[in-house]
Parts: sequence; structure tokens; C-alpha cells
Amino acid sequence: MKTQEIAKEANEALSGLIALLSKFEQEQINTVPFEGSWTAGQLAQHMIKANSGFADILRGPVKDTERKPDEVIPKIKNDFLNFDIKMTTPDFIKPEAKSYDKNELLSDLKNIREKVNNATETLDLTKTCMAFELPVYGYLTRQEAISFIICHTQRHTHQLKNIYQKLI
Repeated sequence: MKTQEIAKEANEALSGLIALLSKFEQEQINTVPFEGSWTAGQLAQHMIKANSGFADILRGPVKDTERKPDEVIPKIKNDFLNFDIKMTTPDFIKPEAKSYDKNELLSDLKNIREKVNNATETLDLTKTCMAFELPVYGYLTRQEAISFIICHTQRHTHQLKNIYQKLI
């Protein structure tokens, strides 16, 4: 995948999440839509925790890649775009059960989008990020990390649509 395509796809995924969250009224942000679900605010906070971490990883230490820089992308897509499976969230990116402010969430998500957009435009996406080794996937290249952001965001945008439908 070319850098321009990755940048476009990342921007679209992150913008889609922001646009959907914008549709919620403040009081809906902290409403549990159905048993076992996060609130829209918790989902957004989870995305902030996960995607801000990846935005930092993109700018962290790197090394030359000794494999195809997009090798792990098919597995990421297969895992995260399979909406029939339920995944377990690691504790360090689990959102607190608390009240969230819609405007703060949107501001944080927009800042992350800006950081990711900047990274896709200015960094060598073939380098391997060494700041964090993901369980199952290992160390990702910048290209794979951005694909992770895209797929993870698409997955949770799908979930946010379900939450929204229950609340309207």
C-alpha cells in the first residue's frame, strides 16, 4: 500500500469515528446502551488510549526492517475486521467507568488524527517501531502500526454505530 493510500485511509477511519461521536448528545455519551457494553464515552476513551499510544510509538525508536514492511497487515485486518469475534481489552487501555465530556473526547481524538496524519506524511513507514512489542503481532513497522490504528478504529466505529442505534 502506498503512503498516500495509507494516509487517506487513516484520515478517513479517524474522521469517521469523530463524525459519529459528534452525533451523540452529551447525555448519551455516558449512557450504557445495553448490558455488557461500554458507553460511547468509554469506547472513545479506549480509542484515545490505544491510538495515542500508537501515535507515540510511530515517533519512537525504530530500526531497519528485515522483512516485508506490510507483512503483518493481512493478519491485523483479519483479526480486527472480524466483527463476529469479541476481543479482550488489555488493562492498560481499558477505559474507566466514569462520566466523560464529549468535547474533551472529540478534542483528544482530533489531536490524535493530526499526529497520525503528520506521521504518515513525514516518516519512513518501512521502519520497524521498537518502543512496544504487541502480543500476537510482535514489533510492527510504521506502516503496520498505522494499519492497526485504521483497523482498530474501524472495528470500534462499527461498535459505536451499534451503541448509537440503541440510544436514538
